[in-house]
Amino acid sequence: MTLCRKATVLCHPVVAMKSKYSQYYNQTLIHAYYVFAKDMTWEELEERTNGKAHLSSLNIVFVIICSIIILENLLLLIAVFRNKKFHTAMFFFIGNLAFSDLLAGSAYIANIFLSGPRTFELVPVQWFIREGTAFIALAASVFSLLAIAIERYIAITKVRVYGSNRTCRMFLLIGTCWVTSILLGGLPIIGWNCINNLPECSALLPLYSKKYILFVVTIFSIILLSIGILYVRIYLIVRSSHQEATNSPAYALLKTVTIVLGVFIVCWLPAFTVLLLDTSCRRLDCPVLSKADIFFGIATLNSALNPLIYTLRSKDMRKEFLRVLCCWGLLTSGRPTDRCLVPLKSSSSMEHCTNKHEHQTTPIMQAECTTCV
Repeated sequence: MTLCRKATVLCHPVVAMKSKYSQYYNQTLIHAYYVFAKDMTWEELEERTNGKAHLSSLNIVFVIICSIIILENLLLLIAVFRNKKFHTAMFFFIGNLAFSDLLAGSAYIANIFLSGPRTFELVPVQWFIREGTAFIALAASVFSLLAIAIERYIAITKVRVYGSNRTCRMFLLIGTCWVTSILLGGLPIIGWNCINNLPECSALLPLYSKKYILFVVTIFSIILLSIGILYVRIYLIVRSSHQEATNSPAYALLKTVTIVLGVFIVCWLPAFTVLLLDTSCRRLDCPVLSKADIFFGIATLNSALNPLIYTLRSKDMRKEFLRVLCCWGLLTSGRPTDRCLVPLKSSSSMEHCTNKHEHQTTPIMQAECTTCV
């Protein structure tokens, strides 16, 4: 009876008998599902639908952050593309991470501008594309982190998987990253949604099934655990290759691992927690669900911090950043513009290790290369 009062559209027998795919272009479906999932009255729905579309202060802040994400990751991609010294497996993985983070920032901006009153102008298939794109971009960013961890582990241990062709392994990991991300983000539009099953709808994402949300959180939790295990293994291998545990390379590696895992946990744990609450708690019983946009925004910050963690620790990458800015006329430092085109000489341990051990078949145990994570 409550279901009929909250979503009278769905109580119509003709609508209820339709297949979920035939309702992908039914605009009134979004109205009904938002009323039920978000415990709204029809008066509240009408107020939100007819309200003037504008950005809140919080959304303006997130748009600025996402713009920074796009610019810094675009800068990283340009730096990797224009300098042949960065055309190695490790830097291609970093470029893949930057591209996925750039898409994450773009998708989040699009999501912000298509939210609010504009949400109710969408048909379900458009709604699935809006949310699915954000899921694909964020998933690709997380899977890229896992791919980098796998590559670093293989580079250090020199485990011979995928044969001896390093390029094949690189493209296999990158391809798997994107195929898995697209599949994960596309599951709802394929059919794993709550259309025709209203009690299973998420309060945060009213057309998504709670079981799908739980599945996504489980996948990301497994990824977090896997990254942790891989970096612990890397740390143990590097530590065992030195006589003294207090030497600088071991502690440099430990610092990098701590930064990577710490930022990942800080950025994603609040979002995971809110999504888990969404699968087991109604909106009225869990007021924190109404603040979910803040937690998703914090998760997006991971895309802004990834370039800092994985590239700005490289002196060569920092120099290339400055050179790109110099060529754009944004930074000259009193030097002539033609200095921007001077070939870059490698100086960082990251670049040194990548080139030195590109074809090595024995485990990397040298002290100078243990910081390449």
